Amino acid sequence: MDIRQITPTYFVAPQLEPADMADVAAAGVTKVICNRPDAEVPPGLQADALEAAATAAGLSFVYLPITHQNMTPPNVAEQVRHAQDATGPVLAYCASGTRSTVMWCLAQAGEMPTDDILAAALAGGYDLSNMRPTLDAIAKTKGAA
Repeated sequence: MDIRQITPTYFVAPQLEPADMADVAAAGVTKVICNRPDAEVPPGLQADALEAAATAAGLSFVYLPITHQNMTPPNVAEQVRHAQDATGPVLAYCASGTRSTVMWCLAQAGEMPTDDILAAALAGGYDLSNMRPTLDAIAKTKGAA
């Protein structure tokens, strides 16, 4: 299991397994957000299997499958809502952790400087510098720089 910190309360990871959930809970995470569509994984790694293991470990679990096609403002807002509703740290996962990190970056555009967003992603191991134009454009629509 490869948990990467983006903020003090938002972590990302590549694909988790049901057996990981007890360790996720022991690490202090309170909610798991699955951003990986079931169509990408075998039955043993699909959301239902992970949710059952998460629940058994005392974790909240949310299934919000994300692809490049549905990485939309409403889905970004839903990801934010799930993270904000958590009672503690959140761990979002997908195939590599990249989509879950991109969702966080998109949510932060206009809320914090683009340099800080990209630095947080890079500190977590994700070089998303190619997102700069998108983040800057979102920030402009929000009236931020």
